[in-house]
This record gives sequence, C-alpha cells and structure tokens, in this order.
Amino acid sequence: MPNQSRQEGTEYVLKMAKEHDVKFTRLWFTDILGILKSFAITTEELENALDHGMGFDGSSIEGFARIDESDMVALPDPDTFQLLPWRPREHNAVARMFCDILRPGGEPFDGDPRYVLKRNLKRAADMGYTFYVGPELEYFYFRDSKGTETLDDGGYFDMTPRDTATDLRRETVLTLQELGIGVEYSHHEVAPSQHEIDMRYTDALTMADNVMTYRLVVKEIALKNGVYATFMPKPMFGINGSGMHVHQSLFKEGHNTFFDASDEHHLSKTAKSYVAGLLKHGPEITSITNQWVNSYKRLVPGYEAPVYLSWACRNRSDLIRVPEYQPGKEKATRIEFRSPDPACNPYLAFSVMLAAGLDGIEKGYEAPEPVQENVYEMSDKERERRGIGMLPGSLIEAIQLTEKSEVVRKALGDHVFDAFITNKKIEWDRYRTHVSEYELKRYLPIL
Repeated sequence: MPNQSRQEGTEYVLKMAKEHDVKFTRLWFTDILGILKSFAITTEELENALDHGMGFDGSSIEGFARIDESDMVALPDPDTFQLLPWRPREHNAVARMFCDILRPGGEPFDGDPRYVLKRNLKRAADMGYTFYVGPELEYFYFRDSKGTETLDDGGYFDMTPRDTATDLRRETVLTLQELGIGVEYSHHEVAPSQHEIDMRYTDALTMADNVMTYRLVVKEIALKNGVYATFMPKPMFGINGSGMHVHQSLFKEGHNTFFDASDEHHLSKTAKSYVAGLLKHGPEITSITNQWVNSYKRLVPGYEAPVYLSWACRNRSDLIRVPEYQPGKEKATRIEFRSPDPACNPYLAFSVMLAAGLDGIEKGYEAPEPVQENVYEMSDKERERRGIGMLPGSLIEAIQLTEKSEVVRKALGDHVFDAFITNKKIEWDRYRTHVSEYELKRYLPIL
C-alpha cells in the first residue's frame, strides 16, 4: 500500500480487515536487541488502536536490562498492514502491523528502535537525501534447534538434488511476496545447508520492517516443514558464518548521489566521503552491526567475512566493496558494507551505518586508495604500512570502542545508547563466566 495520510490509511486497514474477515491483528514492535515482540488485538479494537494506540508494558523493549514496569502505547502504522499467509485465509484471518512506541502523553518513546531510525532518516532528509538499502541475509537450515545437523552438502549456487531446501526457499520467497516484499535472488550459499534470499532495495525504514518480517517468515516456513532455520552468525566451527552484506546509496531529487560517470569507478565525491566515514567509524559501530558474542566467531580471517578496514571494487576480502555488476549504470551504483550479520537489530544497524557515512560527507573525509590485492594475504607489516586497521576481535572490545563514540551516541540517542551498552555488558559477563564444553575437554584431563 502506498504512503497516504493517516486517515486514509486507517480507512484502508478497516476496509481490508472487513473484506478478509480478519479476526486478530498482531501488533509488532522490536526491542533494543532486535527481537520481534507482539501482542494481538481483536478486530473490535482495531479502529481504537489505529486512532489512539494500545497500552502495554514498555519494559519488554529493554532486552536483558529490564527496568521497572512502565506504561507505553503501541500505535500501529497503517502502511504496514498485511495478512499473515501462514494463518487461516478464508475465515478468521490474522493480520499484522508494525507499531511506533509512544509515551502515554503521545510523544515518541526514545527507546523505540524504529523511532531511532526515523530520527536518522530525518537527518539525511534535512540534507536532501533518501537512504536506500538492500541487505543480503544468509541463514542455515538444521534438522532441529538442538544441534547443527545439516539438510544437505550443497555449495555456492548449487542446483543439485543435494539441495533439499530448494522447496523451502521457494515457499519462503512466495510468502515474502504475498507480504508485499520484493525478492531479487535466492540461492544456496557457500556452506552446507546455508542459504540466502536477497530482498529488492528500498528505503531504509521499509527495509528494516522487511528484515524483521523476513527473519520470521524464514523461521515459520522452516517450522511448518519440520526443520529449524537460524540467523546465528557462526553456528559451526570451521565453516563460513552467516553475514548480512548491506548495499547502500543516497538519492537526491530522484538521482543517485553516489554516481559519477567521469570517475574511474563511477563513484562520486559524496560516495567516497561516505565510504571514508564508514571506514573511520567502522570499529565503533561494530557492536551494533555485530552485537552478539557469537558474531566475533564469524569475524575472523579466512572465511569470507571482512576484518580489515579497506575498500575495493570487486574484491571480496574488504570491509567495503563497490559491486560492478552493471558498471556505469546510475541506479545500480552503490557501496556494499560487508561486516554486519543477520542477527543484528536492523533499525539500529541502518542508523549507525548512515550516521557514519553522513559524518564522512559532512566533514569531507577523503577515502584512501582502493585496495585491489587480497588483504588477508598481506603481512602485518604491509597492512600497517598502508594504514589498514582491523575491526574489533571480541564483543567486549567492540563495546569499549562504542562507549567512546560520539557518532554512535548521537545516532542512537542517550536512552538506546546506554541501554544497549548495559545489555551487551550483561551478555559479555554471562559469556565470560560460563565454563564451556571446550574448556572441559581441553583442560580437565591435564590440569
């Protein structure tokens, strides 16, 4: 449904609910850690919810760092109304809408990740920009949630009988399309039982909602077929982890500001300053784009995940790549930020990437020369000579860099910034004090 006035949106939702005999509408919102939260209302409550919102306990947004119960209001966004394809369709259908979280007085709640992204998009809009993103989310299918038994031994783009998940992917793509989400590609990824479905690029707010929907759809379709899907960044030792490469561009008055026909790489000065901003602030935004202890098991050299602060055209070992599928095409010109993983909070991840890039544009940062060699194969001395730094190697290292970051604090706002750091320190402490199977096997027999 196209953007329309709130009144028109409300009328559209009520009409659709009546036409499709919707009995329940799920109100969706996201907590600080990017976990989808939901409660259901009956159709009798729908008009009131659209006009005034529905009250709920806001402490559910805070992640592990629970605070005392606090009253909040979930105001559904009528532009996000969709019927859920995996629920009954003829009678007693179920729909969903994403919500903006408000304080009881009606002002936006600054702890709402969707509001954080809206604020950052407004900053871009005030500079004349629309932020477009196209994330590529990888994930694994396993037999169940208790282990990592794979469904196939397929490899990158394989189309063989071994790829038993082809039907699962097909059903997932069709379901996403029913939910109004455009899909460009779907294929088998590098690792056994690893897959990727790429959504068609769109504005960042729509895409953040789409990422939340996508993750749920992938899991729902897997569950329906008796298997388990996971977006865990690195579920298996010695095998590629799952990333979420994010293609991004800034448009102004219908034109792609990243495009310059006269440049060797077709990249404008704006694009290069954006790249420079991402390279400069990459380490301090990493705790947001890679927010779990397990994320850092993926960010190690040798498994296609980037760890070095460099950019290149074509080369896949760098943090930022300039895809060259359609060189010289204005609309196709974009940069690809390769470190994020699919278990991040998309509202916050898109916010900090945009903030880092805009900082580069505002301050006129200059990008270093692109690196055309494989950075993994360089010696430490060579990387040092060329000024190529690294991403943080653990969650605690990433948190400590974020804590000092003015760019991230400004992007997230004080509430989310402080709550996020608190959450991550709790997680690190739980991990740090846990005695793992590895330690028992390694040390118990010899110490």
